[in-house]
Amino acid sequence: MAIDFEIPDEAKEVRARVRKWVHDECIPAEKRIKDKESYKTVLAELRTKARAQGLWCPFIPKEYGGMGLGPLANALVQMELGESYVGALSMNSQGPDDATMLTILTHGTEDQKERFLKPLLNGEKRVCYSMTEKAAGADATGMQTRAVKDGNENYVLNGEKWFSSAASAADLALVMAMTDPEAPRHQRYSTFIVELPNPGYRIKRDIPTMALEGPLSHIMGGGHAEIEIKDLKVPAENLLGGEGNGFNMGQHRLAYGRLRHGMHNIAMAQRALDMAAGRVTSRETFGKPLHERQAVQFMLAECATQLYIGRLMLMHIAYKAEKGLDLRQENSMAKVYLAHMVHHVVDTAIQLHGALGYSQDTPLARWYTQIRSQRLVDGPDEVHRWTVGRNVIKAFQQHGTTASMAGGDLV
Repeated sequence: MAIDFEIPDEAKEVRARVRKWVHDECIPAEKRIKDKESYKTVLAELRTKARAQGLWCPFIPKEYGGMGLGPLANALVQMELGESYVGALSMNSQGPDDATMLTILTHGTEDQKERFLKPLLNGEKRVCYSMTEKAAGADATGMQTRAVKDGNENYVLNGEKWFSSAASAADLALVMAMTDPEAPRHQRYSTFIVELPNPGYRIKRDIPTMALEGPLSHIMGGGHAEIEIKDLKVPAENLLGGEGNGFNMGQHRLAYGRLRHGMHNIAMAQRALDMAAGRVTSRETFGKPLHERQAVQFMLAECATQLYIGRLMLMHIAYKAEKGLDLRQENSMAKVYLAHMVHHVVDTAIQLHGALGYSQDTPLARWYTQIRSQRLVDGPDEVHRWTVGRNVIKAFQQHGTTASMAGGDLV
């Protein structure tokens, strides 16, 4: 019996539609965006067209206005959207909103879905997720922001948050805070929906990073904010998912975010490799076409190989998600691998473009400075490798082989 790698026809069809959308609409639209006003105009036009074509919130069930795509079809769509920086935005599928929408959809009350989720799904509002803190870093159980019940009607939050992505563009924030310091470590935290702006949730600054920034970076939600939370009063009905469930909800949310980053990395790497191939097939050096040089072919071969591995990783994870299987080990592996893959491919494309690649006349330099964050966000490489390594050891101790934690279920 053969292993079937055939993609269902309906998934192929939606991938083709989205690929055409990105190439015909999104990439050309990038050239029209010059400032805040042109960004608003162009995005509104794109979103109107996208909704008219049924290209909206691919991962959201149809009954909530989305496309209702399963994990495999959504993965295929996201691997197309990442080719353009307005691709995900055009279909209301951008991070960090996407994973947060799923969190409210899964854990929100009907009232919360009506008040908070509905405007997000309609593209009327944006949302950020405030979990990370300076003192805790990658250890989410080290958060110190506190939430204290004030009678029965409100919680009062105090603390700080660090690297709250898109906070400067958000109308809502999901804020994690400690509600019971005496509870077991993973049951101390709860999540609250906060309407912005709010005097108790003060954006101190968008943190400068190594990423190249333009006038639209923070308007589009590309900033990472440092937040002061002081006497922030949140109505009790804005508690999401019940007390003590914040950590588990957060981990589920981050799991999707890691995959979405990986999917968009595939798209970015593919566009970079196409640009590299286009460059070397149109240039001559020292009287010989650049693409005929073996060293250049080796460079392209390595990029193609890494892209192939990355695609297979994501397709296997999507398969496991479709079947409801545990994918945590593969998710961590893919998160690390794909972050390094996209860095290598973009770096190679820069090298093959020469000085043009180092300039800002192509998107390569901007991508290069942005993707370094991939090895830090949603858990740094070291934490994921630590987790994967522990699982390898556990598997050997339990089964006498590491196969189950090294893709062994494939064969």
